[in-house]
Amino acid sequence: MAPKAVPVTSPATATAVFSVSFPAILAVSTLVLLFFSSAASVSAAGGHDYSDALRKCILFFEGQRSGKLPADQRVRWRSHSALHDGASAGVDLTGGYYDAGDNIKFGFPMAFTTTLLAWSVIDFGRIMGPELGHAVRAVKWGTDYLLKATATDGVVYVQVGDAISDHNCWERPEDMDTLRTVFKIDRNHPGSDVAGETAAALAAASIVFRSRDPVYSRILLNRAVKVFRFADTYRGAYSNALHSAVCPFYCDNNGYQDELLWAAAWLHKASRRRQYREYIVRNEVILRAGDTINEFGWDNKHAGINVLISKEVLMGKSPDLRSFQNNADAFICSLLPGTSHLQVQYSPGGLIFKAGGSNMQHVTSLSFLLLAYSNYLSHANHAVPCAGKTASPALLKSLARRQVNYILGDNPMRMSYMVGYGKRYPQRIHHRGSSLPSVRVHPARIGCKAGSRYFFSPDPNPNVLVGAVVGGPNTTDAFPDSRPFFQESEPTTYINAPLVGLLAYFAAHP
Repeated sequence: MAPKAVPVTSPATATAVFSVSFPAILAVSTLVLLFFSSAASVSAAGGHDYSDALRKCILFFEGQRSGKLPADQRVRWRSHSALHDGASAGVDLTGGYYDAGDNIKFGFPMAFTTTLLAWSVIDFGRIMGPELGHAVRAVKWGTDYLLKATATDGVVYVQVGDAISDHNCWERPEDMDTLRTVFKIDRNHPGSDVAGETAAALAAASIVFRSRDPVYSRILLNRAVKVFRFADTYRGAYSNALHSAVCPFYCDNNGYQDELLWAAAWLHKASRRRQYREYIVRNEVILRAGDTINEFGWDNKHAGINVLISKEVLMGKSPDLRSFQNNADAFICSLLPGTSHLQVQYSPGGLIFKAGGSNMQHVTSLSFLLLAYSNYLSHANHAVPCAGKTASPALLKSLARRQVNYILGDNPMRMSYMVGYGKRYPQRIHHRGSSLPSVRVHPARIGCKAGSRYFFSPDPNPNVLVGAVVGGPNTTDAFPDSRPFFQESEPTTYINAPLVGLLAYFAAHP
């Protein structure tokens, strides 16, 4: 079952960035460091091999591939799957990624995954070293599919597979015989949220390929323009149109307004066309840019919008967009332990924790924004004011590093939550392909219910899904290494995507 995010509305108040004294910066830094140094039972087992973790983090996406696998596929226990996706609707929807441990292709989280992979490459690709090529290919595997899903004007194919049917079976993707129903949005059944995120993904990826493949980059940008126009013209939430097909799995709980601003921000960054900047200014209040400023994930883009747009403000290019920087500052303050603006929970071991399933999606996404914003602040020689104190860029980086280190093993369980990294990591992840014998080992088909014995088996998964980051421990830092506990043991693509950028930075700055 795909994890579901639960939005938390808790806006904070912020003021504009200003010059502050060193003692004020030191005060908030000391508070944060004291908090983490007192976190219960945290391992201090030395440094991490961030380069190894980066390699594995990107490799995970090859294990999530759907469709015909290429000759250079490195996850060898996987094979071709879902080769007729889209046929029932007369279109080619092969390819793309399975979102998590099931065999459904959900367009909303897949588009967000692609956007965050692209952002990771844009901001940190120059320091990825030998992994850059693999990261770029991971982006392209997503965009190739999104181009197929948006090939018809006025239509976006947003899902392949019936989630109820799929979740009733425990099958390898290579054996899949569940319903591959195709779901779409159109003018009469709008979905500005998923269409907006798709436009954002295509626009962000166009920047990735701008110099690498100019022709492909132009195709991506032109398609992003069309999809955004459709999303903005025919407004509505896709879960209102598709109902039980996408709910409760990837319901739009937050509304579609944030995706419209998010898409416009990426289109402005990719195209530099003034119309998108004017759209942002004109719709800032109407589309509620200041709502839930400490949320960021596949369903809620508010914090991401504010951080992304703030880069231009900090560079002195867009002073009339300063409200977005104020929101970004408030977001930062909402994450700082020991301050009056704290709006998130931390576990005793120091992990960011939010309500809902698959908590690591919040950890990696929010940490990515901490790191990205810290870089933007550094280049502008700025810091963030928080109730009379300030948070320096170095402090934001240390907060992000602390979250990454927790994932990699500096936690009360003394285990890595990335499969295949470290001496101890989850063995029984909630993932069909990983938990069932591979087709190479067991060529005969394993049917829908025949896989149940593998689901309930206490044995470790036979196929190691290297690089997969699971949903993670609960609020007390406890982790049940068991497939039925899907909220803790299921990996997702949108957990890993922002982690790519984080690991690239810390590999270059150990």
